Amino acid sequence: MVSTIELIRQKLAVLDPEQIHIVDESARHAGHEGAKSGGGHYLLTIVSREFSGKSALVRHRLVYTVLKEMMHKDIHALSVKAYTPEEI
Repeated sequence: MVSTIELIRQKLAVLDPEQIHIVDESARHAGHEGAKSGGGHYLLTIVSREFSGKSALVRHRLVYTVLKEMMHKDIHALSVKAYTPEEI
């Protein structure tokens, strides 16, 4: 069985990331309404040239679009930090 983190990585591969770091913070949110449905809380840092020339809002929309079928099912909350390689 593929973990949620691995599935997130696989889906984000379409953005050709140079770096991806995902932290599962679900345990910190035990008892939270979203945790009852099994959706996890994740922190995502992603570095990709696909973000060049794009605002933070557009970068976040790209990530959420790629992960849309996982949202509110596998992922209850997602914090995104999206950078270009030049910004690191």
